[in-house]
Amino acid sequence: MIEQLKIYDNNVLAITVIDGFTMTDVKYCQKLFNEKLEKGFEKINLLVLLDEFKISHSSTKAFFEEMILILRNYKKLRHLAIVAHSNILKAYVPIDNFFFSRLSKGSEERYFDISQMDEAMAFVDPG
Repeated sequence: MIEQLKIYDNNVLAITVIDGFTMTDVKYCQKLFNEKLEKGFEKINLLVLLDEFKISHSSTKAFFEEMILILRNYKKLRHLAIVAHSNILKAYVPIDNFFFSRLSKGSEERYFDISQMDEAMAFVDPG
């Protein structure tokens, strides 16, 4: 399930994934992202909190659909903050950022531990 952590009037979208991730969640994410674009923002800063995420409760199809969504919209992303407590993600994000930052100039993806939530929020919403 996806919930917004906080609703921003600017180009920031902050969500949390609770328990599992389904096709309904993919559609909801797309809706939230499109609403930001419809407000005239060219680049979206996205924070994804995975504190209560359980991969075993997630749909494989939904996971791949979300990846396709991100690939289709990578040029519309500016800052992407992944907030979790996962050594796998901690290792994966710098590799992913290497390609992400090259594909979309000025964009950056960072991993933050749960204890760094304030820093993650400042990364996506510096104002």
